[in-house]
Amino acid sequence: MNAPFSQVSGTSFAYEFVSAACGSLHLSVAGAEAALRPSGALWLQAHGALVVADLHLEKGSSYARRGQMLPPYDTRETLGRLEAEVARLAPRVLVFLGDTFHDGAAEERMETADAARLGGLALGRDLIWVVGNHDADGPRGLPGETVAELALADLTLRHEPRPGVQAGEVCGHLHPAAKVRSPRGAVRRRCFATDGERLILPAFGAYAGGLNVRDTAFAGLFARPPLAGALGRDRVHAVGWRSLAGD
Repeated sequence: MNAPFSQVSGTSFAYEFVSAACGSLHLSVAGAEAALRPSGALWLQAHGALVVADLHLEKGSSYARRGQMLPPYDTRETLGRLEAEVARLAPRVLVFLGDTFHDGAAEERMETADAARLGGLALGRDLIWVVGNHDADGPRGLPGETVAELALADLTLRHEPRPGVQAGEVCGHLHPAAKVRSPRGAVRRRCFATDGERLILPAFGAYAGGLNVRDTAFAGLFARPPLAGALGRDRVHAVGWRSLAGD
Protein backbone atom coordinates (compact mmCIF):
# COMPACT_ATOMS: atom_id res chain seq x y z
CA MET A 1 0.00 0.00 0.00
CA ASN A 2 1.64 3.22 -1.17
CA ALA A 3 -0.91 5.84 -0.16
CA PRO A 4 -3.07 6.52 2.89
CA PHE A 5 -6.66 5.33 2.94
CA SER A 6 -9.27 7.80 1.75
CA GLN A 7 -13.06 7.97 1.93
CA VAL A 8 -15.82 9.57 -0.10
CA SER A 9 -19.11 10.99 1.10
CA GLY A 10 -21.74 8.36 1.69
CA THR A 11 -19.40 5.41 2.25
CA SER A 12 -18.19 3.83 5.48
CA PHE A 13 -15.27 1.70 4.32
CA ALA A 14 -11.75 2.51 3.20
CA TYR A 15 -10.20 2.36 -0.25
CA GLU A 16 -7.08 3.68 -1.88
CA PHE A 17 -5.35 4.38 -5.16
CA VAL A 18 -2.00 2.61 -5.33
CA SER A 19 -0.41 4.58 -8.17
CA ALA A 20 -1.30 6.73 -11.13
CA ALA A 21 0.55 4.28 -13.37
CA CYS A 22 -1.70 1.41 -12.28
CA GLY A 23 -4.94 3.37 -12.02
CA SER A 24 -6.60 0.61 -9.99
CA LEU A 25 -8.83 1.24 -7.00
CA HIS A 26 -7.67 -0.98 -4.13
CA LEU A 27 -10.07 -1.96 -1.39
CA SER A 28 -11.14 -4.85 0.80
CA VAL A 29 -14.10 -7.10 -0.01
CA ALA A 30 -15.13 -9.22 2.98
CA GLY A 31 -11.54 -8.99 4.20
CA ALA A 32 -9.95 -9.91 0.85
CA GLU A 33 -7.72 -7.40 -0.89
CA ALA A 34 -9.03 -6.54 -4.35
CA ALA A 35 -7.82 -4.30 -7.17
CA LEU A 36 -10.54 -2.84 -9.38
CA ARG A 37 -8.91 -2.35 -12.78
CA PRO A 38 -9.72 0.47 -15.27
CA SER A 39 -10.47 -2.25 -17.84
CA GLY A 40 -13.36 -3.51 -15.71
CA ALA A 41 -11.43 -6.61 -14.59
CA LEU A 42 -10.92 -7.63 -10.97
CA TRP A 43 -7.42 -8.60 -9.81
CA LEU A 44 -7.13 -10.81 -6.72
CA GLN A 45 -3.37 -10.81 -6.31
CA ALA A 46 -3.31 -13.16 -3.31
CA HIS A 47 -4.84 -15.86 -5.50
CA GLY A 48 -3.15 -14.84 -8.75
CA ALA A 49 -6.68 -14.61 -10.15
CA LEU A 50 -7.93 -12.26 -12.86
CA VAL A 51 -11.74 -12.11 -13.00
CA VAL A 52 -13.89 -10.73 -15.83
CA ALA A 53 -17.68 -10.77 -16.16
CA ASP A 54 -20.20 -10.55 -18.95
CA LEU A 55 -18.04 -10.54 -22.07
CA HIS A 56 -21.10 -11.39 -24.23
CA LEU A 57 -18.84 -12.54 -27.05
CA GLU A 58 -20.52 -12.59 -30.47
CA LYS A 59 -23.31 -10.24 -29.45
CA GLY A 60 -22.74 -8.37 -32.71
CA SER A 61 -23.23 -11.50 -34.82
CA SER A 62 -26.31 -12.42 -32.79
CA TYR A 63 -27.90 -9.07 -33.58
CA ALA A 64 -26.92 -9.43 -37.25
CA ARG A 65 -28.83 -12.72 -37.46
CA ARG A 66 -31.93 -10.81 -36.37
CA GLY A 67 -31.41 -8.09 -38.96
CA GLN A 68 -29.88 -5.43 -36.69
CA MET A 69 -26.51 -4.75 -38.22
CA LEU A 70 -23.70 -3.82 -35.83
CA PRO A 71 -19.98 -3.70 -36.63
CA PRO A 72 -18.89 -7.34 -36.22
CA TYR A 73 -15.76 -6.56 -34.21
CA ASP A 74 -16.96 -6.76 -30.61
CA THR A 75 -15.37 -10.15 -29.93
CA ARG A 76 -12.04 -9.02 -31.37
CA GLU A 77 -12.03 -5.79 -29.36
CA THR A 78 -13.04 -7.53 -26.12
CA LEU A 79 -10.38 -10.22 -26.50
CA GLY A 80 -7.75 -7.56 -27.21
CA ARG A 81 -8.44 -5.82 -23.91
CA LEU A 82 -8.45 -9.13 -22.06
CA GLU A 83 -5.15 -10.21 -23.61
CA ALA A 84 -3.64 -6.88 -22.54
CA GLU A 85 -4.69 -7.47 -18.92
CA VAL A 86 -3.31 -11.01 -18.98
CA ALA A 87 0.00 -9.70 -20.36
CA ARG A 88 0.22 -7.02 -17.64
CA LEU A 89 -0.69 -9.20 -14.67
CA ALA A 90 0.37 -12.75 -15.67
CA PRO A 91 -2.43 -14.42 -13.67
CA ARG A 92 -2.25 -18.05 -12.58
CA VAL A 93 -6.03 -18.31 -12.94
CA LEU A 94 -8.38 -16.56 -15.35
CA VAL A 95 -12.01 -16.62 -14.21
CA PHE A 96 -14.87 -15.88 -16.60
CA LEU A 97 -17.77 -14.88 -14.36
CA GLY A 98 -20.63 -15.96 -16.61
CA ASP A 99 -22.27 -14.72 -19.80
CA THR A 100 -18.93 -15.04 -21.53
CA PHE A 101 -20.90 -15.89 -24.68
CA HIS A 102 -23.99 -13.98 -25.72
CA ASP A 103 -25.98 -17.12 -26.54
CA GLY A 104 -25.66 -20.88 -26.90
CA ALA A 105 -24.57 -20.72 -30.54
CA ALA A 106 -21.99 -17.96 -30.10
CA GLU A 107 -19.05 -20.34 -29.85
CA GLU A 108 -19.85 -21.78 -33.27
CA ARG A 109 -20.17 -18.30 -34.79
CA MET A 110 -16.75 -17.16 -33.59
CA GLU A 111 -14.09 -16.60 -36.20
CA THR A 112 -11.44 -19.32 -36.09
CA ALA A 113 -8.75 -16.78 -35.21
CA ASP A 114 -10.80 -15.39 -32.32
CA ALA A 115 -11.49 -18.87 -30.95
CA ALA A 116 -7.75 -19.61 -31.11
CA ARG A 117 -6.98 -16.40 -29.19
CA LEU A 118 -9.53 -17.29 -26.52
CA GLY A 119 -8.19 -20.81 -26.16
CA GLY A 120 -4.63 -19.49 -26.13
CA LEU A 121 -5.33 -17.69 -22.86
CA ALA A 122 -5.07 -21.11 -21.18
CA LEU A 123 -1.34 -21.31 -21.90
CA GLY A 124 0.43 -21.09 -18.56
CA ARG A 125 -2.73 -20.76 -16.45
CA ASP A 126 -6.04 -22.32 -15.51
CA LEU A 127 -9.26 -21.13 -17.11
CA ILE A 128 -12.40 -21.30 -14.98
CA TRP A 129 -15.74 -20.80 -16.72
CA VAL A 130 -18.49 -19.84 -14.27
CA VAL A 131 -21.75 -20.32 -16.16
CA GLY A 132 -24.34 -17.57 -16.57
CA ASN A 133 -27.88 -17.26 -17.84
CA HIS A 134 -26.70 -16.68 -21.43
CA ASP A 135 -24.21 -19.57 -21.46
CA ALA A 136 -25.64 -22.09 -19.02
CA ASP A 137 -23.81 -25.03 -20.63
CA GLY A 138 -20.40 -23.40 -20.65
CA PRO A 139 -17.95 -23.63 -23.56
CA ARG A 140 -17.78 -26.85 -25.56
CA GLY A 141 -14.57 -26.61 -27.58
CA LEU A 142 -12.30 -24.60 -25.29
CA PRO A 143 -9.92 -25.61 -22.49
CA GLY A 144 -10.71 -25.08 -18.83
CA GLU A 145 -13.13 -26.10 -16.10
CA THR A 146 -16.84 -25.23 -16.08
CA VAL A 147 -18.42 -24.55 -12.67
CA ALA A 148 -21.61 -23.09 -11.21
CA GLU A 149 -19.61 -21.03 -8.72
CA LEU A 150 -16.08 -20.78 -7.37
CA ALA A 151 -14.81 -20.37 -3.80
CA LEU A 152 -11.59 -18.45 -3.20
CA ALA A 153 -10.95 -18.32 0.56
CA ASP A 154 -13.80 -16.19 1.98
CA LEU A 155 -15.03 -15.08 -1.44
CA THR A 156 -17.69 -16.83 -3.52
CA LEU A 157 -17.62 -16.05 -7.23
CA ARG A 158 -20.87 -16.60 -9.12
CA HIS A 159 -22.63 -15.02 -12.06
CA GLU A 160 -25.93 -13.78 -10.68
CA PRO A 161 -26.22 -12.10 -7.27
CA ARG A 162 -28.33 -13.90 -4.73
CA PRO A 163 -31.09 -11.89 -3.03
CA GLY A 164 -30.32 -9.95 0.12
CA VAL A 165 -26.97 -9.20 1.68
CA GLN A 166 -24.35 -11.82 0.78
CA ALA A 167 -20.99 -11.20 2.46
CA GLY A 168 -18.07 -12.28 0.28
CA GLU A 169 -20.07 -12.59 -2.94
CA VAL A 170 -18.37 -11.48 -6.17
CA CYS A 171 -20.74 -11.48 -9.13
CA GLY A 172 -21.69 -9.94 -12.45
CA HIS A 173 -24.97 -10.15 -14.39
CA LEU A 174 -26.35 -6.68 -13.60
CA HIS A 175 -23.83 -4.67 -15.69
CA PRO A 176 -23.63 -1.77 -13.19
CA ALA A 177 -23.12 1.77 -14.48
CA ALA A 178 -22.66 5.06 -12.63
CA LYS A 179 -24.20 8.38 -13.68
CA VAL A 180 -22.76 11.58 -12.23
CA ARG A 181 -24.11 15.06 -12.88
CA SER A 182 -21.99 18.21 -12.81
CA PRO A 183 -22.47 21.84 -13.92
CA ARG A 184 -20.97 20.78 -17.25
CA GLY A 185 -23.48 17.96 -17.78
CA ALA A 186 -23.92 14.29 -16.94
CA VAL A 187 -21.34 11.54 -17.35
CA ARG A 188 -22.23 7.85 -17.44
CA ARG A 189 -19.63 5.10 -17.03
CA ARG A 190 -19.59 1.38 -16.40
CA CYS A 191 -18.63 0.75 -12.80
CA PHE A 192 -17.91 -1.68 -10.01
CA ALA A 193 -20.37 -1.52 -7.12
CA THR A 194 -19.40 -2.51 -3.57
CA ASP A 195 -20.22 -1.91 0.07
CA GLY A 196 -17.04 -3.59 1.25
CA GLU A 197 -18.82 -6.94 1.72
CA ARG A 198 -20.14 -7.73 -1.77
CA LEU A 199 -18.71 -6.73 -5.15
CA ILE A 200 -20.57 -6.52 -8.47
CA LEU A 201 -18.37 -6.30 -11.55
CA PRO A 202 -19.09 -4.20 -14.65
CA ALA A 203 -19.63 -5.93 -17.97
CA PHE A 204 -16.30 -6.44 -19.74
CA GLY A 205 -17.76 -6.97 -23.23
CA ALA A 206 -17.60 -4.22 -25.84
CA TYR A 207 -21.34 -4.37 -26.57
CA ALA A 208 -22.61 -5.32 -23.12
CA GLY A 209 -23.99 -1.95 -21.93
CA GLY A 210 -24.85 -0.98 -18.37
CA LEU A 211 -27.65 -0.60 -15.81
CA ASN A 212 -27.70 2.41 -13.47
CA VAL A 213 -26.67 1.36 -9.94
CA ARG A 214 -29.64 3.33 -8.61
CA ASP A 215 -32.01 1.03 -10.51
CA THR A 216 -34.35 -1.05 -8.34
CA ALA A 217 -32.55 -4.21 -9.53
CA PHE A 218 -29.78 -3.33 -7.04
CA ALA A 219 -32.18 -2.67 -4.14
CA GLY A 220 -31.51 -4.80 -1.07
CA LEU A 221 -28.16 -6.15 -2.31
CA PHE A 222 -25.95 -3.99 -0.11
CA ALA A 223 -25.79 -3.60 3.65
CA ARG A 224 -24.91 0.09 3.32
CA PRO A 225 -24.89 2.65 0.48
CA PRO A 226 -22.38 1.28 -2.01
CA LEU A 227 -19.36 2.89 -3.56
CA ALA A 228 -19.20 3.02 -7.36
CA GLY A 229 -15.81 2.45 -8.96
CA ALA A 230 -16.44 4.24 -12.25
CA LEU A 231 -14.21 3.26 -15.17
CA GLY A 232 -12.20 6.12 -16.61
CA ARG A 233 -9.74 6.10 -19.45
CA ASP A 234 -6.78 5.14 -17.27
CA ARG A 235 -8.06 4.94 -13.69
CA VAL A 236 -11.03 3.86 -11.60
CA HIS A 237 -12.83 6.80 -9.99
CA ALA A 238 -14.39 6.33 -6.54
CA VAL A 239 -17.89 7.84 -6.50
CA GLY A 240 -19.97 7.91 -3.31
CA TRP A 241 -23.66 7.09 -3.30
CA ARG A 242 -24.74 10.71 -2.73
CA SER A 243 -22.96 11.77 -5.92
CA LEU A 244 -24.72 9.17 -8.08
CA ALA A 245 -27.73 10.21 -10.15
CA GLY A 246 -30.61 8.09 -11.45
CA ASP A 247 -31.55 7.94 -15.11
